[in-house]
Amino acid sequence: MQKWLTMTAADLGRGIGTGEIDPVALTQTYLDAIDAHPHRDRIYSVVTHKRALAEAGAAQARAKAGQRFGPLDGVPISWKDLFDTAGTATESGSALLKGRIPARDAEVLHNATMAGLICLGKTHMSELAFSGLGLNPMTATPPCVNDEGAVPGGSSSGAGASVAFNLASCGIGSDTGGSVRIPSAWNDLVGLKTTSGRLSLDGAVPLCSKFDTVGPLGRSVEDCALMLAALEGGKAADLAGASLKGARFATLQTAVLDDIRDAPRDAYQSAVERLQAAGAEIMPIDVPEVEEALSMSGVIFTAEAYGIWQGTIEAAPEKMFPPILERFRLGRDITAPAYISAWNRLEELRAAWNARVAEFDAVLMPTAPILPPNYDRLLSDDEYYVTENLLALRNTRVGNLLGLSAVTLPTGVPSCGIMLCGKPLGEEQLLRVAHAAEAALS
Repeated sequence: MQKWLTMTAADLGRGIGTGEIDPVALTQTYLDAIDAHPHRDRIYSVVTHKRALAEAGAAQARAKAGQRFGPLDGVPISWKDLFDTAGTATESGSALLKGRIPARDAEVLHNATMAGLICLGKTHMSELAFSGLGLNPMTATPPCVNDEGAVPGGSSSGAGASVAFNLASCGIGSDTGGSVRIPSAWNDLVGLKTTSGRLSLDGAVPLCSKFDTVGPLGRSVEDCALMLAALEGGKAADLAGASLKGARFATLQTAVLDDIRDAPRDAYQSAVERLQAAGAEIMPIDVPEVEEALSMSGVIFTAEAYGIWQGTIEAAPEKMFPPILERFRLGRDITAPAYISAWNRLEELRAAWNARVAEFDAVLMPTAPILPPNYDRLLSDDEYYVTENLLALRNTRVGNLLGLSAVTLPTGVPSCGIMLCGKPLGEEQLLRVAHAAEAALS
């Protein structure tokens, strides 16, 4: 049974379908592993034993009757602590929301439950999802699987750790500026950022509603494809026969290679070479609009985040981690004309990007230009915290600002990912090329 803990969600689903894996035994195996793990309380904020076993029992009955809801029916997963879970604390990693217990499930959790997925519990996260590092001294900071003295990436920090430490087959996170892809890259996972609007945010605690997206962190592209279908109640992308023969990739030269550290740079270059050797056509491109879009982050993200949270934050600012509080307050003095003007310009930049990259199947870049930073230094060195947080988010934020679908893949070098940015609402095509790229990089 212990081998179940390292299997992909898709393989677990297939095992349940053939009768080789019992959903109740599988769920109990995961619950036992969680409860016995030394980092349990740094990864999970709540473990929902009763719910998980009840759902597993129902999945077991469906499997025996040959009436499974879908390919992942009976597979246990974790949920970031910003998705409402009926009767279970959902606090978005913040003391500001301590004791918040919603009455109903978030829509994506409801959809996943209707697809037969098992809810193991809620995972820790950056405070109110406003950091790419995963550092949260106010609640808990999960470990990084490759360096337990480092942060794991955020804001879906516990989601990534739950999979990397074999305490969930997949984690559901959210991505506003890189919050699925950074912890995926730093923990050697596959992470899918969906297009804004693709998946419901009903019942998800917001950060920036115009940028917030829901996405899975898993062990394979297939897992992410199946999970996307479960989260929206749809049909999974067909990955059969995916190949890099004839695929056309652009390698972005603008901004995303600036100040990159040696290990991420070398891992990225090696990955690009392997994709080319597998049949992909690679073309470097400059997109000057990227620099301008990135420069708007300070206006657009912070204004919306502070606008949403101003009342709650200013009622009890002492409850917040000071660097996160300061980051929210950067939006305090941004005027409505500045915000609207930035958004209007960003829409123009999005159109320009789409025109420049229309001929490519995906645009490639390093997922993060840095390795996971040291936990203790982040707490003691304010300048280091600011620098590392901004660098961690820079490359992934390109996908959010430009409204793209994106996926990060492991390169084989610990904590170094390669990101493929696809077209808006082009997840199915992106997942096909990512599936082929995954095979080339494995």
